[in-house]
Amino acid sequence: MIALAWIAVGSLAAWGWLLLGQGLFWCTDQRLPHRVPLRGSWPDVAVVVPARDEAAMLPTTLVTLLAQDYPGRARVILVDDGSTDGTGGLAQELARRHGGLPLTVVDPGEPEPGWTGKLWALRHGMAVARTDGPEYLLFTDADIAHAPDSLRALVEAARAGGWDLVSQMARLRTVSGWERLIVPAFVYFFGQLYPFRWVNRPSARTAAAAGGCVLLRRAVAERAGVPESIRQAVIDDVSLARAVQRAGGRIWLGLAERVDSVRPYPRLADLWHMVARSAYAQLAYNPLLLAGTVVCLAVVYLAPPIAVCAALLTANAVAGWAGGLAWAVMMGTYLPTLRYYRQSPLFTLLLPFIGLLYLLMTVDSAVQHYRGRGAAWKGRTYTRPTPAPER
Repeated sequence: MIALAWIAVGSLAAWGWLLLGQGLFWCTDQRLPHRVPLRGSWPDVAVVVPARDEAAMLPTTLVTLLAQDYPGRARVILVDDGSTDGTGGLAQELARRHGGLPLTVVDPGEPEPGWTGKLWALRHGMAVARTDGPEYLLFTDADIAHAPDSLRALVEAARAGGWDLVSQMARLRTVSGWERLIVPAFVYFFGQLYPFRWVNRPSARTAAAAGGCVLLRRAVAERAGVPESIRQAVIDDVSLARAVQRAGGRIWLGLAERVDSVRPYPRLADLWHMVARSAYAQLAYNPLLLAGTVVCLAVVYLAPPIAVCAALLTANAVAGWAGGLAWAVMMGTYLPTLRYYRQSPLFTLLLPFIGLLYLLMTVDSAVQHYRGRGAAWKGRTYTRPTPAPER
């Protein structure tokens, strides 16, 4: 019990740091700034959409891109990445039916060795866009729906803030019970790893982006050598932000107001795969980092409720008050994310259980990696980085 009391005190100390010292990660106030009218002509933009077997998503999402109310010249380039469900043909049919921005559909073929599928698709989409010389590229996933003024707001923000990369974390779907339990925590944990305030500082060392919605200045992309410089990245959005930052570009990351992911994850197994396919890559495939992560998650999220329960049984006052305070701080930091997702504050009580699920997902990610299954996505598996042929 003495050991448990010390662990509870350590957990409380950790939560004190997370509350005040981790960039106020728990706040949800990093949103696109108030609209600043753009002076002068609007820059040209190419919207690049990598899509693999996305026929179920496109009727909801692609039409929102075609319907963008953008005063300048813009086009949509959908890269059909080896789909078997008629994604490319459906995209062309939707463009004929709905009109709006011009659409180009391209098929790059299978990725060359050393490339992940999404980055291979972005490479070809960027090559098509380059023929028009747009000032900006908007990378957006095929499961992301945009409000009609989304592109306009992104460009206004980039110009007003002097940012070379502007990324919004799309509001993920929270319809099923498992989505309501797991999804808000995904955003909460992401912010804990990459505090948005730290990312958005002019002299930032922390770099991150949300791959579902990234507006990027084309000149900076070329200076950073993307996507070639990150062609093996499984976590492509964070790798992209780091490459832009290394090239001297300024980045901004925040939560979206009117950019939504419509992809359903109705079962726990669906959400489990979403997290586990890249969790070990986040740890650089390092077993020592995995062990440290497991210990930290256990101390930070599991120790407080265990200490409180043990204190009720043994009258250990130190374990009880330290565990209780740590749990209270934990719950308080989760409330803003739950409000953003319009979920009940009662979910704060379940954060230790959610933390346990994420711990198990991370361990499973490592297990799948060592079994050779790695980051599997739509029929492709990236077991470990392999050298890409130089050109």
